[in-house]
Amino acid sequence: MGEIWQGLAAGFWLVATLDADLVEITLRSLQVTLTAVVIASVIGLPFGAWLAVRRFRHRRAAIALLNALMGLPPVVVGLIVYLLLSRSGPFGVFGLLFTPTAMIIAQVIIITPLIASIAHQAIRELWAEYHDLLISLSTSRRQRIATLLWDGRRALITAALAGFGRAIGEVGAIMIVGGNIDHATRVLTTAIALETGKGDFALALGLGFVLIGLAVAVNFAIHAAGRTESEGRW
Repeated sequence: MGEIWQGLAAGFWLVATLDADLVEITLRSLQVTLTAVVIASVIGLPFGAWLAVRRFRHRRAAIALLNALMGLPPVVVGLIVYLLLSRSGPFGVFGLLFTPTAMIIAQVIIITPLIASIAHQAIRELWAEYHDLLISLSTSRRQRIATLLWDGRRALITAALAGFGRAIGEVGAIMIVGGNIDHATRVLTTAIALETGKGDFALALGLGFVLIGLAVAVNFAIHAAGRTESEGRW
């Protein structure tokens, strides 16, 4: 119990004094995570909507595969991305290994199936309501998807937030492809792992509380910006 209070005190002190290392690590965590969430949302949301609208032969298998990919082991993703970006890999010429870009790539691979699957569930229910209307208006598939994405935007914010929640707490994959290099690729989760390995549990807990506070603050900000409850239905 004493270490938890020490962790709270350490976290409060780091925030109150605007510790330079903490600010740098926090900004890098936000940069990597938010970039990955934006890219994954651009890919996953339209794909989830397309999967809800489109009918094809192996659709059930595709949905089952997408749901299964939500549980992708981050360490395996990190290993695959590492092999692809290493000097002997097909993309080694770009020199992306141990950079924030490599961390973003790993996070995008991890959270895109999660965002697409949640989007598919939300859009499928909306499509059941809009089906007859959009068919009667002779809309194209692209117009139907655009309409469903716009009208379901509040539900889709939940999908993006779920992706953000998983990405901000990710450590296994980004440790492998990022390397936890000070002033280059160190983020909050890898810093926590480092301090825990050094036995500085108070500082690790302090960073953990900062990470939780950051995740809560971003969620509140997105909910406020999206006004998700202002016109919600119980």
